[in-house]
Amino acid sequence: MRRLLPTPAELDDDGLVDAYRLPEGPALRVNFVTSLDGSIAVDGKSAGLGSPGDKRVFRVLRALADVVLVGHGTAAAEGYRAVAPDSPVGRLRTSLGRPATVPIAVVSRRAALDPTSGLVTDAVSPTLLVTCAAADAGRRRALAEAGVEVLVCGDDDVDLPAAVAALTERGLAQVTCEGGPQLLHAALAAGIVDELDLTIAPALVGAPERLLDAVLPAPARLALRQLLEEDGVLFARYDVAPGAR
Repeated sequence: MRRLLPTPAELDDDGLVDAYRLPEGPALRVNFVTSLDGSIAVDGKSAGLGSPGDKRVFRVLRALADVVLVGHGTAAAEGYRAVAPDSPVGRLRTSLGRPATVPIAVVSRRAALDPTSGLVTDAVSPTLLVTCAAADAGRRRALAEAGVEVLVCGDDDVDLPAAVAALTERGLAQVTCEGGPQLLHAALAAGIVDELDLTIAPALVGAPERLLDAVLPAPARLALRQLLEEDGVLFARYDVAPGAR
């Protein structure tokens, strides 16, 4: 992996961690992989756009995060499971002096998370559900009984700023959001995104799954902070411009 901007350099594993480390304090970063034409999936999954470098960046972002935030649709489509202590992410976290596991927070307006899924039953750090008061009370209760920490944020829909505040109150201040497009759109519209980490695969796909699935109320202005490259794949780190937050 080599850094093109701001200062050219070759990066080893430690250098890659340093390249994505955040300063202390609350932050919400979003991580996506996309093709040159804005597609985020091949045959419905992001793996078709991935690369060895993308996998390393994915692990680094999880290793540095206090919590991983993901929409229920993405978690289901991508087959999300709890982070295990002996997984590559777990081992990397341990090497950085961090707890081996990182909790997954699933956003679902309908509390649609399955209490018997591995994301729940295999979790060492309890999985969180971010939902709203309109979600079925029975589903919320069943998930709580299964060990899920249920956060009710909002009345008829999920209030993302309230959700981020609730995570911060629990010591989960540095959030890595892994999508999908609806959650990215909602987070940008709510003005809570601090950083976009975008892997750009050298491919044209034309798939219907896009980085954004609807028009934003106003364009989000981004500032390029860092650019890495490996095997033709670009890894861009953007700050969300202050006026867009």
